[in-house]
Amino acid sequence: MYDVIIRQARQVQGALVDIAVRDGKLAAIGQLDPQASAKKIVDLHGQYWVSAGWIDSHVHCYPASPIYHDQPDLVGVASGVTTVIDAGSIGADRVEDFYRLTRSAKTNVFALLNIARTGILTQNELADMAQIDKSAAKQAIAQHPDFIVGIKARMSSSVVGSNGIKPLVLAKEIQQENDHLPLMVHIGNNPPDLDEIAELLTAGDMITHCYNGKPNRILTAAGTLRQSIRRALDRGVLLDVGHGSASFSFDIAELAIKQGIYPHTISSDIYCSNRMKGPVHSLATVMSKFFTIGLSLEQVIACVTENAATALRLKNKGRLDVGADADLTFFALSSEPLVFADSEGKSVTGERHLVPLAAMVAGELIVTDEGKSAHVFDL
Repeated sequence: MYDVIIRQARQVQGALVDIAVRDGKLAAIGQLDPQASAKKIVDLHGQYWVSAGWIDSHVHCYPASPIYHDQPDLVGVASGVTTVIDAGSIGADRVEDFYRLTRSAKTNVFALLNIARTGILTQNELADMAQIDKSAAKQAIAQHPDFIVGIKARMSSSVVGSNGIKPLVLAKEIQQENDHLPLMVHIGNNPPDLDEIAELLTAGDMITHCYNGKPNRILTAAGTLRQSIRRALDRGVLLDVGHGSASFSFDIAELAIKQGIYPHTISSDIYCSNRMKGPVHSLATVMSKFFTIGLSLEQVIACVTENAATALRLKNKGRLDVGADADLTFFALSSEPLVFADSEGKSVTGERHLVPLAAMVAGELIVTDEGKSAHVFDL
């Protein structure tokens, strides 16, 4: 007896598969015996798709944040996302409060700890070097090792003020003193110059906002990849999308991808304002934009499943494997034309887009509004 059986779901490779869930884990994957029983059975009749649960590597969902805030489930399971990583909303001072708030969410919530102990209380949290307290960061990480999965440093002029590259130097020290946790680095306007940033990064570090249209971007004015970024990628540095309100350009993304400069992870940088007013709206919306610039369904899904899980060391997530967490995303592919906007005011019409129908977290099924309208999961 299983808890749930999903029958005839379509994988991104195109094959139909049955999936059985027991005790919050994936118990069987393949062609199940027709007589297999479960407390709940959902038959998708080959019409809808399934993948490992989508992971959004860059969100802002600390509800008490004064600048970038949202509710975890509104950026998570309500849009088919099973796991969200809050990217630096909180520093060491607010870890306990954020951790407590996340315990009631249906979405899996993890955090990248801002190297400023205040987190993002103001836009310039790294303008005062005294905000970077290595001992406070170490204590917070030690207290919540299953919640804090990495650290975050926002390295743009509006954040660091006159401190230039110095906060990143300390971020790398914090990283090295804490089991070399994943480090996500926000890039934007200079100073510091992106070349300075790139030279400090090592294998596994993530550059977020990788396709921003600002002058301090990964492509030169001539449209070629900066040599410093090429060297960083060769060392194993990863590119994260981090769309956001001001950090994604269709033109830059298309030009980069034509040169084989692909994102390792696709993330939204979503919070209340850009979720409701755009241009982000949801992770599914951001993912769909990449169909318009050359990525396949398999590539897009990999960016929010296995790639994200590996980059953030999320064990038992991101893969359809027996024994993995029963985190799944069910979705449809719509061929209805849809207009997408980037952060630079450019619009592109997409010929297909992702429609999230439901999220399953540890075996619990949460149906989205689109899934309810489609009557796919009427149990």
